[in-house]
Amino acid sequence: MSAALRTLTVLGSTGSIGVSTLDVVARYPERYRIHALTGATQLDRLFEQAQTFRPRYAVVLDERSAEQLAARLRAAGSDTEVLCGEAALEQVSIAPEVCTVMAAIVGAAGMKPTLAAARAGKRVLLANKETLVLAGRLFMDEVKASGAELLPIDSEHNAIFQVLPRAHREHPYAQGLRESGVRRILLTASGGPFRTRAIETFARITPEEAVKHPNWSMGRKISVDSASMMNKGLEVIEARWLFNAQPEEISVLVHPQSIVHSMVEYADGSVLAQMGSPDMRTPIAYGMAYPERIDPGVKSLDLFSVGRLDFEAPDLARFPCLRLAFEALAAGGAATAVLNAANEVAVAAFLDNRLSFPGIAALGEAVLAQVGGLPADDLDALLHADAVAREAATAWLSRQERPC
Repeated sequence: MSAALRTLTVLGSTGSIGVSTLDVVARYPERYRIHALTGATQLDRLFEQAQTFRPRYAVVLDERSAEQLAARLRAAGSDTEVLCGEAALEQVSIAPEVCTVMAAIVGAAGMKPTLAAARAGKRVLLANKETLVLAGRLFMDEVKASGAELLPIDSEHNAIFQVLPRAHREHPYAQGLRESGVRRILLTASGGPFRTRAIETFARITPEEAVKHPNWSMGRKISVDSASMMNKGLEVIEARWLFNAQPEEISVLVHPQSIVHSMVEYADGSVLAQMGSPDMRTPIAYGMAYPERIDPGVKSLDLFSVGRLDFEAPDLARFPCLRLAFEALAAGGAATAVLNAANEVAVAAFLDNRLSFPGIAALGEAVLAQVGGLPADDLDALLHADAVAREAATAWLSRQERPC
């Protein structure tokens, strides 16, 4: 029996996750139809995607970009309607005909449409980690209240989801990990490009070096986060909310080969791992077709050519951003939202050659100490904390750049 046709909105279609999602869609035109594609700055790519997949809507953030894209699509004879702004992102996320929303907008900008999709009871394929880092409890409450399906797309969280007990992964807040027979989650990390680089040379790291991940093809921001291991820290925070795990039930292992995507240790000492070639199309296809499995075009894992699998403890002196994430999680309130906002400012400054690589952690630690105690009572409070943290981070940067 053929699978029912599923209609998707892809939030962030021009980024690496969005591109991989559309690659899977293209392999199964009988299963998937695109309702809307959204992008920010890569208008050429969004135009090409709209021509290929012919969505009902294409969404950009500003009116000028919308006018340019609409003119090009009209000239090409396309029926795709162009919308713009935050409200449009939410509109295409909650449309009644949409079954699934791929939430792949990088940064805090993706939170509102992702939250809207959860409230509307959609299947949310969560590739935007900031949604849970900024508003984890609020988001999970919306998922529970609406009955939305939440499937993590980060390779590590998707791996954990696959090997958890089915009852816990589908209803994580019915009971804690221990009550589900799980001792702890083992979150793997590649260690990025600087795992063995001498720490005393970190101040000389360039953006070009930081974005060259040894195993994964990703966007510039997430590549820098991987290099600093802030990405892994954010994933720890994600795992706490996704799987109803306490911080002490989450461990990080550095695994340079990126073959074991994560593991779950059970109460009897058994450890279940999910392995595969490092290709994001695997978790994307898993989320799109769940509970079925489909071929996403990923090459088979050849363990003979891999040869060995190494694991080591993370060096927190080398990667202080990971320590900061655990500290923010333990602090509660809006601390994780504050750290995330500070990190976004810091990474942007680093990529713009205005901040050194070690300065990313220094800025995050300073802002966390300054405003990390803000409350997180509701969405407005969290967005206020996000704004205050960005102001504090910008002020910190200005002080560093000011000549003596």
